[in-house]
Amino acid sequence: MAKQYFQPEIETMPAEEIKKHQSACLVKQVQHVWDNVPYYRKKMEDAGVTPQDIHGVEDLHKLPFVTKDDLREAYPYGLLAKPLEDCVRIQSTSGTTGRRVVAFYTRHDLDLWEDCCARAIVAAGGTKEDVVHVSYGYGLFTGGPGLNGGSHKVGCLTLPMSSGNTDRQIQFMTDLGSTILCCTPSYAAYLAESIQERGLNDQIRLKAGIFGAEAWTDEMRHDIEEKLGIKAYDIYGLTEISGPGVAFECEEQTGMHINEDHFIAEIINPKTGEVLPEGEKGELVFTSLTKEAFPLLRYRTRDLCVLNRKPCSCGRTHVKMSKPMGRSDDMLIIRGVNVFPSQIETVLLNTGMTPNYQIIVDRKNNSDTFDINVEMSQEMFSDNLAVVSEKEKELVSALKGMLGIQAKVHLVAPKTITRSEGKAVRVIDKRKLY
Repeated sequence: MAKQYFQPEIETMPAEEIKKHQSACLVKQVQHVWDNVPYYRKKMEDAGVTPQDIHGVEDLHKLPFVTKDDLREAYPYGLLAKPLEDCVRIQSTSGTTGRRVVAFYTRHDLDLWEDCCARAIVAAGGTKEDVVHVSYGYGLFTGGPGLNGGSHKVGCLTLPMSSGNTDRQIQFMTDLGSTILCCTPSYAAYLAESIQERGLNDQIRLKAGIFGAEAWTDEMRHDIEEKLGIKAYDIYGLTEISGPGVAFECEEQTGMHINEDHFIAEIINPKTGEVLPEGEKGELVFTSLTKEAFPLLRYRTRDLCVLNRKPCSCGRTHVKMSKPMGRSDDMLIIRGVNVFPSQIETVLLNTGMTPNYQIIVDRKNNSDTFDINVEMSQEMFSDNLAVVSEKEKELVSALKGMLGIQAKVHLVAPKTITRSEGKAVRVIDKRKLY
């Protein structure tokens, strides 16, 4: 097992001890928000719940849910649980519509968040001898600051590259010998493509990548691993809860360990709110146990996944969450059929296509149109039109088999689809404009 970072006695704690720890923290946290957040107190009163009703994790279901709508309604200070003078930073989501979600941090909050990110780096094989290349965005986005702080805690040489300027990224990667890359999977794919084009693969010393902030499939993981010669690790987090590091993969890569000393995870039926048993697929809900400034209780993430406590070869005992299997709020409904972009990506990569694609949905004559632009590789682009046409037909058939409905597939020239330096824009749903 890789050397643990911080509190191995907690990361390898038996399940019953984890529950005892969480129960004690939950009781304190509920009292904290009741005393300091009028918005929360009203929600709890409306639900007929007081702090005296919460004795431990077994009572968690009594608390009302919190959603992103609550965060927008309470913006900016309505959910703040500490005096503003005790807060030292804000971070914000990357959303582009409506009011942005703003999260607050005390110094203690930042310290614990960086601990979580440090654990993720160590789980990916990181030590103080590594060079961590952070290509997540900095500023208000949590990706850069979180992994930056975690890298410092492990003692790694940290390159705070941020996103963009790919030529500079590759120069520093080769000159300084970066060994761990941290960025979105779509940007990792772009970097891999750019490195191959420059013929620099033999000058890259990367051994691992820590990728998150957007959905990606196992097929995309294998593609990145092959092109960069690394092992790619998943990391999960939300600005609303703290940022990346809420959960992370270990070397077994059968799910992401949730840092249960800081968060309680539940799986619920997204339609009824009913708590589901371990092993069932549903919506992921988080409760912050140790966050001081902006503690959220039963926050609905809208991510669909599964939890399990099967023993892990790494020795960690914290519950694992599967890779999110889509979202309950951004699932596309096309001609009455539920469609997730991850399904489309799986088909494309399984049929030898590049991970560069875009889904365009529109409505004409009261009927949904469903188009998928897929970028060809340079080799395919040089083929004759008959070969390209046959490939389009193959993709149409494979996608219909996966989705149950037919899409129009358009194979486009290399570099046609704009590359993403942050979260990839996979879906353009023009129906929302009406």
